[in-house]
Amino acid sequence: MTDQTSTSKQTWFVYLTAGIAGTGGLLFGYDTGVISGALLFIRADFALSVFAQGAIVSSLVGAAVIGALAGGPLADRIGRKPLLVGVAAVFALGALLAAAAPGPAVLALARMVLGLAVGAVSLTVPLYLAEIVPADVRGRLVSLYQLMVTIGIAVSYAIGYVFASTGQWRWMLGLAVVPAVVLGVGMALLPETPRWLVAHDRPDEATRVLRRIHPPDEVAAQLRDIERAAASESSMSDLFAPAMRPTIGIGIGLGLLTEASGIDTILYYAPTVLESTGLGPASSLLATFGAGLALIATTLIAVRLVDRVGRRPLLLTGIAGMTCTLALLGAVFLMPGPSAGSPWLIVVALMCHVACFGFSLGPVFWLVLAEIYPLRLRGAAMSLGTIAVWAATFVASLTFLPLIEAVGETGAFWLYGLVCVAGWIFVYLLVPETKKRTLEQIEASMRQRRGDRRPLARP
Repeated sequence: MTDQTSTSKQTWFVYLTAGIAGTGGLLFGYDTGVISGALLFIRADFALSVFAQGAIVSSLVGAAVIGALAGGPLADRIGRKPLLVGVAAVFALGALLAAAAPGPAVLALARMVLGLAVGAVSLTVPLYLAEIVPADVRGRLVSLYQLMVTIGIAVSYAIGYVFASTGQWRWMLGLAVVPAVVLGVGMALLPETPRWLVAHDRPDEATRVLRRIHPPDEVAAQLRDIERAAASESSMSDLFAPAMRPTIGIGIGLGLLTEASGIDTILYYAPTVLESTGLGPASSLLATFGAGLALIATTLIAVRLVDRVGRRPLLLTGIAGMTCTLALLGAVFLMPGPSAGSPWLIVVALMCHVACFGFSLGPVFWLVLAEIYPLRLRGAAMSLGTIAVWAATFVASLTFLPLIEAVGETGAFWLYGLVCVAGWIFVYLLVPETKKRTLEQIEASMRQRRGDRRPLARP
């Protein structure tokens, strides 16, 4: 009975830890998604040009590149837990500043502050979870983080709809303070990861944390494994070893494809696009909320299917579906004259596009990114893929509205469709299947594909 009670407490602690850390994903999703609804009212209050709208949206994304770049070194230097506590404070500061912004310049600055936090949290929360939860539930709980991101996006759309009748965009932006406080207070009560503690010569503290996570008879073995892993860490120069180059290229390529497929521009600007077809602000926001629900539902489907059917089938099917929906979106805008059915046809196409992303590139990108790299280089290598994601998002969000002005909605959506075609070919030719394979098998396979049988790093 005592062993069962101990195991129950450990399980409870692990899931509580994942839930609190996962609040970072909720903030990630909320702060990136809420601008889509708020922008309908911000542009009127501040008389924003198309370029100014793009600048406000992309200011968060541009700063996220810096946050992702700085997040890895900071997490290694000060610890995963202190960084997440600090990030929560930055989230709260950015939300309050955005809600009180007297003009577009301050609002853009506030979005940059939020972007620093978003970039750091997108890297640090998965890193924290991977290092603190047991291996047998690691995949499930890292997937929970991605699910929290999608829930955050859907919640932001719901909040936008609630305030649509009054146009109170300041409340839309300011409510992000609530999950920021939950993250900050919760992380302050959680421990540092055992791996970081061992790497900084604090094995006694690491042992105490391990006792809260693992059965007593496994703690010593777990500590030995962590000590061996910490002792075999490689330098950043090993990222550019010949055997690693194709793997790094796959991670960066998937990161660029994830955002260049048009998903975030649709999530950011869906209400703006829908309103241009004749739908009112409330209807546009309600339709966008429906897209957020589709994203959650299909992410749940991916969690259930990814270990059954594999990564490649989900990626190839989802990208093909995104290509078709983008082709349909472009075709709808070619319809001559006003069409009573075209706004809702656009809604259906947008929801299908988001749904295809939800079971493919959305969750599978982060999973593949974590699988294709050797354990000793995973954090540093993942930072490159993360930076690629945010850099592509920055360019896409800044250029979407000017692109529509230049080539029209049809040209813009068909251009994204061509990117998806190229992405499908990229995945088909280069991305390996990693289902039911150990990291060592994947590592050996990646070297064999290049014809390089040498070790990836110095012994």
